[in-house]
Amino acid sequence: MRDGNCAAFAILWSMPSITHLECSRCHFTLDASTPQTVCTQCAGALYVRYDLTGAKGTAARDAIGTSAADRRWSGMWRYSVVLPSIEPVTLGEGWTPMLPSRRHANVFLKEEGANPTGTFKARGLSLAMTMARHYGIRKIAVPSAGNAGGAAAAYAAAAGIEAHIFMPKDVPLANQVECLAYGAKMTLVDGLISDCARIVSERKQQEGWFDLSTLKEPFRIEGKKTMGYELVEQSGWTYPDAVFYPTGGGVGLIGMWKAFQELEELGWVTGKRPKMIAIQAAGCAPVARAYDRHESVSQMWQDAHTFASGLRVPKPYGDYLILEIVRESQGTVVALTDEQIFASLRDWAANEGIFLSPEGAAATAAYDHLLATGFLQPTDRAVLFNTGSGNKYTDVIGHALRVDGTA
Repeated sequence: MRDGNCAAFAILWSMPSITHLECSRCHFTLDASTPQTVCTQCAGALYVRYDLTGAKGTAARDAIGTSAADRRWSGMWRYSVVLPSIEPVTLGEGWTPMLPSRRHANVFLKEEGANPTGTFKARGLSLAMTMARHYGIRKIAVPSAGNAGGAAAAYAAAAGIEAHIFMPKDVPLANQVECLAYGAKMTLVDGLISDCARIVSERKQQEGWFDLSTLKEPFRIEGKKTMGYELVEQSGWTYPDAVFYPTGGGVGLIGMWKAFQELEELGWVTGKRPKMIAIQAAGCAPVARAYDRHESVSQMWQDAHTFASGLRVPKPYGDYLILEIVRESQGTVVALTDEQIFASLRDWAANEGIFLSPEGAAATAAYDHLLATGFLQPTDRAVLFNTGSGNKYTDVIGHALRVDGTA
C-alpha cells in the first residue's frame, strides 16, 4: 500500500481544492496528503473540506454542464469544482434521471438503477477508487451487504487495484456473479455485513489491504454527495420539501446533507432544506429504534432479517450522523415490513413501469405511509430514491413471486 505514496505526494499538492479532512464528530483536522481512514482522536467519520472560493456564485453554477466533455457525458463529474481535481476512475456513473410519478403530481423518483453495476454504489466507489489509485494503493478490502461489493469489484478492475470482497452468503446472485466476473477475490460469509467488517478489520494489516468500508475512509461520501447536487440542479436549483432515502449504512443521506451545506456556501441554492426521511426494514431497524427512543446512537440489532439486503445493516457506523441529520431537517425515520415493501414494489412495477429494488420500494412505501399519517401532504414536493435496479434482485424477487426458475 505504501510503495506508491511518495510518487503520489507530488500530484496531491497540485490539488488546491482540498484543504483538509475534518472529523464529523469532534472536528479534529487531518492532512489529506496521505491516505486516511477515520479520525485519529475519536474514530469519527471524516469529511473532505475544500477551498470553494473560486466556485462561488451563480455564474460558476450556470457553467456546469456546458463544457464539451459535459455535453458528451460527464455524469457526476460535472461537479468537478467540488470534487478532488484528479483524473477519475469512471464507468459513466451519475446524472441519473429524476422521473415524475404518473400518479403523484409532486413526486419524483431518482432512478439510481441507471448507474454502472445497477446501483447508487457506483458513485461512492468511483470516487473512493479514484483516490485509492491516486494514493498508490494496490489492494483494497470491502465488507458489503451486496451491491457495494459488485461496484467495488468493477471500479477496482478499472483502476488496476486488487479487490477483496466479503459478503453474506445469501446476498442476491447478481452480486456474487459481478464480483467473480470483475476478477475480485470474493469471500462469502455465514453472517451479516457486521461479520464481514470484523473479518476485514482482523486481517487488513497482515494482508496489506486498505479498508474501503462504509465511512471508514472519507471519499465514498464525496461520491454519494453528488446525488444532492443533482437533485437540486434537476429541481431548477431549488430544494424539494422532502427526500426519501433507504438507509442501511446511510452514506447517501450523509453525503447529500454535506452537499446541501456546500451548495449554500457556494450561493447556488437558497431556501429551507428538505425533510430527510430515512427508511429501514422492520426486520433490521436500529436507526428507527434509536430515533423513537430519542437516542443519539443506535444499538446493535439482533436477528437482522429482510429481503431488502441493502437495509440489513445491524448497526451503521454513521448512525450518529443519520440521527442528527433527520432531526435537524425535521424529518423522520420509518421502518416498514417486508410485506409493505414488496406490495409497493409490485404496485410501482404494474402502475408506473418501474422495476424498483427492494430498498427503493421501501422509499415508495414510506411515501404512502407518511401521506396516510399526515406527516406529508400531496402538495409537498418529494424526491424518492430508488437506489438500485430491481434486475439486480431477480432471484430474490422471483422467489417472492413464486417464479420457478427451473421451468
